[in-house]
Amino acid sequence: MVGQGRMLGQILIEMQIISNQQLEAALTEQSQSGKKLGQILVQLGIISELQLMETLAYMLGIPRVRISNIDIDMEAVKLVSPGIIKQYKLMPLCRSKGSITVAMADPLNQQAIDDTRMSSGLEVIPLIASAQELEIAIQQYITFNTDPNMEQLIDEFTDKHVKSSERQKRDLHLVNIDYDAPIIRMVNTILTQAVQGSCSDIHIEPQETNTRVRFRLDGELYEVMTLPHSTEAAIISRIKIMAGMDIAEKRIPQDGRFRMEFDNREVDFRVSTLPAFCGEKMVLRILDRNNVITQIEHLGLSFENRRKMLFLSHRWFGMILITGPTGSGKTTTLYSILSEVNFMNKNIITLEDPVEYALAGINQVQINPKAGLGFARGLRSILRQDPDVIMLGEIRDQETAKMAVQAALTGHLMISTLHTNSAAGALARLSDMGVEKYLISAALSGVVAQRLVRKLCPNCRIEYILDKETADTLNQPELAGHVFYRPGGCNMCRQSGYTGRMALHEILLVGSRIKTLIYRGITAEDTIQDTAIEEGMKTILEDGIGKACEGHTSLEEVIKTVLLEGEDNGCKYNGHIKQRNRI
Repeated sequence: MVGQGRMLGQILIEMQIISNQQLEAALTEQSQSGKKLGQILVQLGIISELQLMETLAYMLGIPRVRISNIDIDMEAVKLVSPGIIKQYKLMPLCRSKGSITVAMADPLNQQAIDDTRMSSGLEVIPLIASAQELEIAIQQYITFNTDPNMEQLIDEFTDKHVKSSERQKRDLHLVNIDYDAPIIRMVNTILTQAVQGSCSDIHIEPQETNTRVRFRLDGELYEVMTLPHSTEAAIISRIKIMAGMDIAEKRIPQDGRFRMEFDNREVDFRVSTLPAFCGEKMVLRILDRNNVITQIEHLGLSFENRRKMLFLSHRWFGMILITGPTGSGKTTTLYSILSEVNFMNKNIITLEDPVEYALAGINQVQINPKAGLGFARGLRSILRQDPDVIMLGEIRDQETAKMAVQAALTGHLMISTLHTNSAAGALARLSDMGVEKYLISAALSGVVAQRLVRKLCPNCRIEYILDKETADTLNQPELAGHVFYRPGGCNMCRQSGYTGRMALHEILLVGSRIKTLIYRGITAEDTIQDTAIEEGMKTILEDGIGKACEGHTSLEEVIKTVLLEGEDNGCKYNGHIKQRNRI
């Protein structure tokens, strides 16, 4: 491996892309990590992935391909099993007589070539492609292309359903509860497709003439398949059995949970049903531990916000609140903070509803209201367990809020969430819940507010110069003439211009000035936010504009997510930007 690395390194030096010192530093890192030299050079920012691909193509004599510029033959893709595609990060492009052309990040991986040959029955012609492009293409293929066996399963089920209906006509007392192989395989296919596509939710919705299946990916819902209406009851019942729910009860909503194994890893599903006009609607939340971020470094924080987050995380006591609407990534941030403080000498206990991901070394408790275990009662019990760090899934009521504040005042690090639109709004919310202002002043260390925005597709984003009118609308005239990016549309992103999501943050540190304001009874959101800005806080909008300027997202996405939450909220953020320009 190191020998091949030196050959690559020498070529890069000859092409004057890297220096001898950079090569030696990368080789030292390679000897410690065992990773490939090209991967290390890209990770260290010494070369771009494009430069790596072009150099490898030159060195190996294997053509390079840009997947975003070609139309993938889906018939060729179907010849290779999804497991092989995912495992080796490759994408079949087209087939010809006796051969199949495959894009690969590592065309020297003989095992991947052999397995692809066995799966397709064809000789493999490898091409070099960007690992990032491959990852996006694989996700798009798996998520939005129905398993080729699904039609056969529907036919099998339909034949079985017709025969069963004829039997029921002869015997009115016969109840069909035979969920044989076709429906089981059909459900497994839907679940597998969603998990392998990194989706967050599955929606199964009965319509008048069919059953619609939609997946949520990057916050957006996409229709992925339409099934015969006759399959709806059997699919719902099959999943109810898996989740331990009552298959006979269809008049009221139900909740359940189950776990399945995919590619040697366990994935949890939270299930919810709702009686609708055309039948039961079902939503499954996918909790895949492989997709959860558990390190602060991976949250996409700016340098300054990362410094503030680490400062808050390593306090020995006090309260940290994460705020934002539902689906804004609050749980991910909570788990990242917990992982940051998860040391052998600390007793960390969480109280969640429900426990979404299991974290090694942390005592996680799920509330059970039916058994009388709510957040308030659970917190009282946790305080008798000698905790160092306590995480509450959410502060919902006055009793829990007061107990959380008291815990933060008695030598514990308390981490929890609130539903507010901004960091400054958390202080007023605690006050509205009945927590005394002098206690808030003493206990609260900091508040993190966040939103999720879609990331621009790196293959098709379009560069443009921001005009003066738009800059003035944002109350940032100095941005006029700066380079920004807007969504384009290509095969890699299904013509949407976006792929993946990232978080925008604002982090309010409760320093002496803000503590004094709270102690005096001043918790008005605008006043607190004005003071925080004077002390250096960047608002969510400013963080979003900064990331748009760097090309990670678009201004349209930032404005939609932050400014258009409501007219008052938009005016408020504009006002803060205007004030900052005066400071």
